[in-house]
Amino acid sequence: MSAGTGAYDESYRRSLDDPDGFWLEAAAAISWTRPPTRAIDASGDPIFRWFPDGELNTAYNALDRHVEAGDGERTALIYDSPVTGTGRTYSYAQLRDEVATFAGALASLGVGKGDRVVVYMPMVPEAVVAMLACARVGAIHSVVFGGFAPRELAARIEDAGPKVIVAASCGIEPTRIVEYKPIIDEALTIASHRPEHTVVLQRPQARADLGDNDLDWTELVANARPVDPVPVAATEPLYILYTSGTTGRPKGVVRDNGGHAVALAWTMRNVYDIGPGDVWWTASDVGWVVGHSYIVYAPLLVGATTVLYEGKPVGTPDAGAFWRVISEHGTKALFTAPTAIRAIKKVDPDAAELAKYPMDTFRTLFLAGERLDPETYHWAHEHLDVPVVDHWWQTETGWPIAANPRGLEPLPTKPGSATVPMPGWNVQILDAGGKELLPHEEGAIAIKLPLPPGALPTLWGDDQRYIDSYLKEYDGYYLTGDGGYIDDDGYIFVMGRTDDVINVAGHRLSTGSIEAVVAANPAVAECAVIGVHDALKGQLPRAFVVLKAGATVTDDVLRDELVAAVRREIGPVAAFRDVSVVDALPKTRSGKILRRTMRGIADGRDEPVPSTIEDPAVLDALRPVLRG
Repeated sequence: MSAGTGAYDESYRRSLDDPDGFWLEAAAAISWTRPPTRAIDASGDPIFRWFPDGELNTAYNALDRHVEAGDGERTALIYDSPVTGTGRTYSYAQLRDEVATFAGALASLGVGKGDRVVVYMPMVPEAVVAMLACARVGAIHSVVFGGFAPRELAARIEDAGPKVIVAASCGIEPTRIVEYKPIIDEALTIASHRPEHTVVLQRPQARADLGDNDLDWTELVANARPVDPVPVAATEPLYILYTSGTTGRPKGVVRDNGGHAVALAWTMRNVYDIGPGDVWWTASDVGWVVGHSYIVYAPLLVGATTVLYEGKPVGTPDAGAFWRVISEHGTKALFTAPTAIRAIKKVDPDAAELAKYPMDTFRTLFLAGERLDPETYHWAHEHLDVPVVDHWWQTETGWPIAANPRGLEPLPTKPGSATVPMPGWNVQILDAGGKELLPHEEGAIAIKLPLPPGALPTLWGDDQRYIDSYLKEYDGYYLTGDGGYIDDDGYIFVMGRTDDVINVAGHRLSTGSIEAVVAANPAVAECAVIGVHDALKGQLPRAFVVLKAGATVTDDVLRDELVAAVRREIGPVAAFRDVSVVDALPKTRSGKILRRTMRGIADGRDEPVPSTIEDPAVLDALRPVLRG
């Protein structure tokens, strides 16, 4: 596989041929208390460890070393909160001091190396402080998305067994205040594990009533003494992040300290072209993997400035929120989900809001989280006039599997493609029997072991479950659960989850391919295509379409246009004829469309409201349509 003959091709091939040499060289970008002498430990195959003899502290690498290098006055974090009408900036020295003090507060509660701390907070600077403070004392944080329901929070408390919970009194959404303390209290009645303390950051929008084991953040910090970073083995866990939507015991993805730091530092420079002093905005939440990797750790590891945004940055009436933040803070690059751009396109199809804001510093738009349809790609590229880079990765991988390495060697972009595999990711397309397929043949996307540093080494407390969940299907491979193909140039096209492949009268079709055709219609803002049961053909594709603001096409005309387009682009074999125009699509808080839930309802199952859903009313409104 080759996408070029320059720096990318050389780096990619070296990472596979000489992983020890490649990653030890990359490890030189990190400050170690004991530098590693070897990169990979394969003695536990298929459980691999990275930098087994190395020792470091991640928080030191994110903060202290920049201060010690004379860059303490550089801006580390910009807090932008339209929902409270406030903002703050933190220099590296200020953030280091706050982290060191809160780390001292945790230490005063007995939190130390290997202890777990659940962080249940909204998008406030104290969430970042809490995460880095855990890393500073060698504790393992487990961030739970703020506002998660009590039962989901209880499951994570039960599995992680935290010594302390760190929380805020409330989160603020565009239309309501969500009080966190009652959720925590209810979760603790469900879980059998009992944390020793809950530390609560009191917010003026809704103060919490504190119980006997609860501590006020401000009071605790006022009496705390700063502590120095605690060195830990590179193979020790930095955090546990539970995958969303799980039932029963949740799957806790583990991230180690050493491999994580090395991989993320490499990606910021080589994938995102971000370095010291650059302003970088990841429009996500610290409760998701994107927030862990690219709001908190990666930008700080390389000395950049990270934007922490509290609020929903798109939607009526403020379609210009993204552009305001980029312009106001001098942002060089933005990382968000395609659904955010589709939402802007829906309410402001001509990008009139964009014209209000100077975008002189803006260089690249990075999109990930779900498939980027070509229509959204073209819209963003046309109006922003910067490279629009689709890239692909997962909670489990922690950083991009496939991307366009803008800092290493910018490559041509292709609509519909997540670009090329990054160093360390030996990506193959396999058929059902495990045979490697040829270019343009669609199958399961799998990755040859070992996975590179920064990927999950295992699941929390359960190596066998890790093997059974990810490594069992194909011997020697990690199964991504996504399907797609690789073209002649080595570009990866991710067409959707393998369970989004439908069987129409014996023909296997990707719903992602049909979605790409539907989304190309000029009246369509966003869409979802699912497979529904059909007595004759087994399954049939069904499209749910949200129109752009101001679209005047009638439902019947739109249906005829879409049916004709799918017939033309994919063929009559798709048997596509069912189109429903809806006001909105149900999504998770991270922007992913809940296709699996939609399929279940359409097939007659009594699907519960997922805990990750952004707005349950959208799903409730859609249920009659799905069942119709």
